[in-house]
Amino acid sequence: MSKIFPCVAVLAGLLCGAAAPPGTPAARLDAAEAQFPPWQNGQNNDAPDRGLVFTVPPVDDMADFHGSLNDPALVLYASGNYFFAMAGLVRAFGDAYPAYRGRVFYETLPPGLLLKQMAAGGTVTSGNLTFTVKPDVMMAEQRASEEWVKDGRLAAPVVSFATNDLTIMVPAGNPAHITGLADLGRPDLPLIMPNPAFEGVARQIRAALVKAGGETLAKDVYEGKVAAGTTVLTRIHHRQTPLLLMQGLGQAGVTWRSEAIFQEKQGHPITHVDIPADQNVRAIYSAAMVSGASHAEAAKAWLAFIRSDAAFAALAPFGFQRFAQ
Repeated sequence: MSKIFPCVAVLAGLLCGAAAPPGTPAARLDAAEAQFPPWQNGQNNDAPDRGLVFTVPPVDDMADFHGSLNDPALVLYASGNYFFAMAGLVRAFGDAYPAYRGRVFYETLPPGLLLKQMAAGGTVTSGNLTFTVKPDVMMAEQRASEEWVKDGRLAAPVVSFATNDLTIMVPAGNPAHITGLADLGRPDLPLIMPNPAFEGVARQIRAALVKAGGETLAKDVYEGKVAAGTTVLTRIHHRQTPLLLMQGLGQAGVTWRSEAIFQEKQGHPITHVDIPADQNVRAIYSAAMVSGASHAEAAKAWLAFIRSDAAFAALAPFGFQRFAQ
């Protein structure tokens, strides 16, 4: 597996060295680090001035925080389901609205964690860093957005823009020979699954498991195997699923189909097993302005943009479908 993020200059004047000889400790370290985010060569940061670039996976790597905190003109809290598509979306938004180019800050944590950050006044701590950034727009699944409009956290309208289906992500070659959701109940099969404590997709995955094997299968995967230690629950979001599969900690995990397509495009040793339509659960992605947004005009511009042809062009390569109202 090739190293897919740029070599890092830790001190001014240091240059990246040539690739280490295969099989050496240095080469093994390169391969191990390549499994960790960021996976997009810094593309998910549209800040025009990067200053010192210091990214050393996995210890100095802020994978879910993107852009510059220096006077952003628009702040997006976006559920992590499409973190890999946000670079294209933000770039296209800057093309459509040049005044905002290079001034968009966004986060791609699970919605449950983003709500906790909102409740904390926008303050978040990651490692040794604490900062405060209040959102202008929340991007989440349609049903959740509509609920948050009702309770006053978001302001109408809810703008829905894309749909996605579930899939089973597996290591390349599918060594455990997974054929469908029913296989996930095998007691000896280690799984990597989204955490129901803060990931909305876990609810949708559970519904799909019930369709495939009834309550027994759902309980086996999300209760029995969790207790037995053979289902590993994510600690961030399903960005961890491919990482943990590549590390050999699991043989399968349910994610959105777009995420598997992204990993495959990146050249990672990941593939997927399709879930038939009668067992699948479709997500509808949406966006809405946060009540009391500091950058209301920019938020309105984003909501107008998100249903445009240019926005969908950034989503289409990953298998998203356009939402038809």
